[in-house]
Amino acid sequence: MAYSITLVICFFLLTICECDQGDWTNHGGDITNRRFQEKEHKISPQNAHTLAQKWRFVTGPFVSATPAIYKGVVYVPTWSGLVFAVSMQGSLVWRVNLTQITGLSGVISRTSPALTKELVIIGLLGPAKVVALKRETGKLVWISQELEETPLAKITMSGTAHKDAFYVGISSDQEVNDTICCTFQGSFQKLSLTTGSRIWKTGMLPDNHGQNELYSGAAIWGSSPSIDEKRGLVYIATGNLYTVPASIQACLDANRTGCFPSNATLCDDAVVALDTETGAIRWCNRLGGGDVFSFICRDRENPLPKCPSQPGPDYDFGESPMLVTIRHRNRWRDVVVTGQKSGIVWAHDRSTGELVWETLAGPGSKSGGAIWGAAADNTRIYTNIVNRDGLNFTLIPSSNVTRGGGWVAMDANTGAILWSTANPTGALAYGAVAISNDVLFVGSFEDAGYIYALDARNGRIVWRGMTNSKQGGGFSVADGCAFVGSGYMPPTTGDSIYAFCVA
Repeated sequence: MAYSITLVICFFLLTICECDQGDWTNHGGDITNRRFQEKEHKISPQNAHTLAQKWRFVTGPFVSATPAIYKGVVYVPTWSGLVFAVSMQGSLVWRVNLTQITGLSGVISRTSPALTKELVIIGLLGPAKVVALKRETGKLVWISQELEETPLAKITMSGTAHKDAFYVGISSDQEVNDTICCTFQGSFQKLSLTTGSRIWKTGMLPDNHGQNELYSGAAIWGSSPSIDEKRGLVYIATGNLYTVPASIQACLDANRTGCFPSNATLCDDAVVALDTETGAIRWCNRLGGGDVFSFICRDRENPLPKCPSQPGPDYDFGESPMLVTIRHRNRWRDVVVTGQKSGIVWAHDRSTGELVWETLAGPGSKSGGAIWGAAADNTRIYTNIVNRDGLNFTLIPSSNVTRGGGWVAMDANTGAILWSTANPTGALAYGAVAISNDVLFVGSFEDAGYIYALDARNGRIVWRGMTNSKQGGGFSVADGCAFVGSGYMPPTTGDSIYAFCVA
């Protein structure tokens, strides 16, 4: 198969750093999905004001994935179908065109690469396939089978590589297509790192056998799966239902309770724990309450015949759980913490799924609420609040009110809100947050592309930078620098990776 790779071997060899800079090996940073760089000690609240652009590498449109980092090299895909490896000094290592290297027409990826010693692994935004490249050269190693064959299936989740396997969820564009909607059912899958072959597949809904007007939806689409090695569990969170059987919908339309059968596997709008070896669901906490929604039904004034009379709020999960250990009732307790588009942040026991605490961090909306990726260090939980609907968002402790987006910190042990900070321009607060050494990195969804560093102890903004395009992605942090892309999708205008470093 013909393929095209631009490779700069000599520079690659010169820029491999033997020091321990701290890697960032998937969207969530590592298998805990905490978006926390524990090895970062150069950036601090005291010197973050000295952050300055060290370099800008132009990739072409658009970079919305959190850059992944391994041994001094930064890896990102673009919305134009390219994958780049760039040294931490800002020079090209290699570049791959996904269409040319895979032979698939017009394919792109928006997922943060999962990195291993040997591989760069990404999912495609349709067809629902996973691609593995040789990390040092960009050469194609394998392409998976089509992991979901229903029309418009895709991969938007940034997967997690662990030991000899790759874990990833499947999503779909069916809910935005009124002629195809809806047969898609979300699933979570484990692939071999060696060959890309599927080891297991676990569905989130009762099988509809490809038929319309039954259970559909429950896409798995955001952030990175977290993995608890001790328990042998992998944790994900799922999307809303697109459709349900007519009898269920009639029950919901009548505002009755108990509409869903208790003996069925229904893991929509849910936090889910699965066995890493078998894919069996260990526990599943549904947190949506009958959230039947698709974008073709968002016009409540002129609904399509197939739409429910009362569509749900679309309060699904656009991020996966984080592994956190907290002090609870005078003992240490392992929990998973997950932010929801409703604005609620949940903490559940890792073994049992028991609810430990919940906090309404800010207003919810179809776009969040919390979305794309919260962060956690050893004392606090951090999340964005998009506030797409411009609702009143009361800040703590000031009691000031904003109708824009913002960022919130919570006590990891209790969920109590410690502080909330408004986006100073009043814009939305899309984009995953990232934490390192008491500095929280966040982005603003506006044309100027403002980015901020906050003192994580009190929420005070200590630095502002600019990327010249809406911020829909998130930061990674290593060796005194914060790395971020620019842009999200058309019609945004971002075209670069940036490195902002302390003096």
